[in-house]
Amino acid sequence: MGGNGWTQTGPYRRDLTAAFRQAQMEELAQDDHGFGAGRTIEALWLDPEWQEYIFTGGTGTVLDLPMVIEPTDPEDGPFMRPLTEEEVRAWAPDGRPTYADWDEALHSDRLDFPGRAQGRCTVLYTDGEPTHIGYWGVTAD
Repeated sequence: MGGNGWTQTGPYRRDLTAAFRQAQMEELAQDDHGFGAGRTIEALWLDPEWQEYIFTGGTGTVLDLPMVIEPTDPEDGPFMRPLTEEEVRAWAPDGRPTYADWDEALHSDRLDFPGRAQGRCTVLYTDGEPTHIGYWGVTAD
């Protein structure tokens, strides 16, 4: 099997880790994937059954990744990595991509999907103001 690509948006917060956790909580509230309502994402990632579930199929959402790393950290695990400013400007020269810019870049291959069990994120803008975070990744299976 190969990993499956996915995209998702979440609410903007200046702190990308907090925005990621909020997106995860909202996603988990919509579907706990049979792991019991009320569990936190941190608790789920400590559960070997959750890890098996994610690494053999996953959810195709922000739930598939346990944490946000720095934009310049090496990619050696299942993490969500924000794009660097240089990476954003490669497909959005003004550095303030809209949802439409992001969506078009992903569908035109100007913006790549990461490797299996990895994710990316970037701030998305509306009328020049940050309003959302765009997340995309590939399942581990």
